[in-house]
Amino acid sequence: MKFTVLTLFPEIPRAFFEASIMAKAVERGIIAYDLVNIRDFAFDKHKTCDDKPYGGGAGQLLLPEPLGRALDSVKAYKKHVIYVTPSGKPFTQKKAQELSQKDEIVLVCGRYEGIDQRIIDEYVDDEISIGDYVMSSGEVAATVIIDAVYRLVDDVITQESLDEESYSDGLLEYPQYTRPAVYRGMAVPDVLTNGNHEHIRKWRLKKRLQKTLANRPDLIAQACMQGTLTTEAEKMIEELTEQCFVKHMDRKKRRRARAKNAEVAKTGENDGLD
Repeated sequence: MKFTVLTLFPEIPRAFFEASIMAKAVERGIIAYDLVNIRDFAFDKHKTCDDKPYGGGAGQLLLPEPLGRALDSVKAYKKHVIYVTPSGKPFTQKKAQELSQKDEIVLVCGRYEGIDQRIIDEYVDDEISIGDYVMSSGEVAATVIIDAVYRLVDDVITQESLDEESYSDGLLEYPQYTRPAVYRGMAVPDVLTNGNHEHIRKWRLKKRLQKTLANRPDLIAQACMQGTLTTEAEKMIEELTEQCFVKHMDRKKRRRARAKNAEVAKTGENDGLD
């Protein structure tokens, strides 16, 4: 698979491609990349790549001519072109899996207020947002997409590791522990050290459901609607929901008891004053 990044600051994504697992994937020939400096395609001696938007408003836009020439130089019309923008469609694990099947991906890194709409209309296949926030660097956002995609390409990471990750089946990942067995008085759960793999499997599933219910209940709701939860998982959710309700009621009882005790104590103090 090949990633081509069109950017005004190629040094930002270069560091990513030259480090860690990505560097090994490049060395093994699984991943290839090309960093294209948009300034190399500017017309004037100052390498101008931006100008004020028509209609007024704050900020600058990337000029269409240099960016268009840069896209033509990499034969973008033959490849899948992504523009990274806060106004794009949300990036998801499902989208990462879809993109991992492409042979070549071109990523356009915006700067300032973005890029001329005519470039989007002419070249872009996907407008993608990595979250509901705005960044100054399209390069950082593009790197996020690349990182999520390349690791799904065959032989980059073992399939076993991918199967148990967050979002692999619509749930978040379970808690994990390593040595030492006791750290600052906190011990690794006994279930993980007793060697019973069935108990471990059930504990991990329960913890995944517990974490997803707490942090991303929308994922549980989506899985229920799509019917992707197993009978075992559905039963665990019922148990967890009931336990949560009981804990909530216990907390309410404790609060009432504290309030009553405080009232009694206050009444006693007042009686003493009389």
